[in-house]
Amino acid sequence: MKKLFLGLILLVGFMSVNAQDVVGKWKTIDDETGKPKSIVEIYKDGNKYYGKIVEMITEKNKDGVCRTCETKYKNKNIIGLVILKDLEKDDDEYGDGEIMDPKNAKTYSCYIKLVSTNKLKVRGYLGFSLLGRTQYWYRVK
Repeated sequence: MKKLFLGLILLVGFMSVNAQDVVGKWKTIDDETGKPKSIVEIYKDGNKYYGKIVEMITEKNKDGVCRTCETKYKNKNIIGLVILKDLEKDDDEYGDGEIMDPKNAKTYSCYIKLVSTNKLKVRGYLGFSLLGRTQYWYRVK
C-alpha cells in the first residue's frame, strides 16, 4: 500500500511539472559571477515561443543600458531585446530555436526544458547540442 501511495505521489508530481508551461518571467544568472543578471519574459506567439529582456538586475546595467556588451549593443538599451526566438514545443522540450547573447551578439541553436516548476534548463550550442553551454533560469514569482 505504501508503494502504491508513493507511486501516485511521484506520478502526480511528474505530471504537474510536465503540465507546466515555460511562459512567464525568468531570472537569469551571470555565468561569471553566479549572481542574478536579468529578467527574461518568455511568451508564445502563434505556435512558437520567444523571450525578451524585460529588466536588468545587475548594478552595472540596472538602467537597462548594456555597458558590458562588446558589440552593437554596447551602451544601448537592451530592455525589450528578443534573445530567444522561434522555439517550438515538442513533448516536454522546446527546441529548434535560437538564443542570442547580447554580450557579443552571437546567435546559437537553442532548446529549453523545465527541470521543475520553477527551474528552466536553457542550452545554447553550435551544431550539436554536445558543443554548447547550459544555464539554469529561475521563475520569478
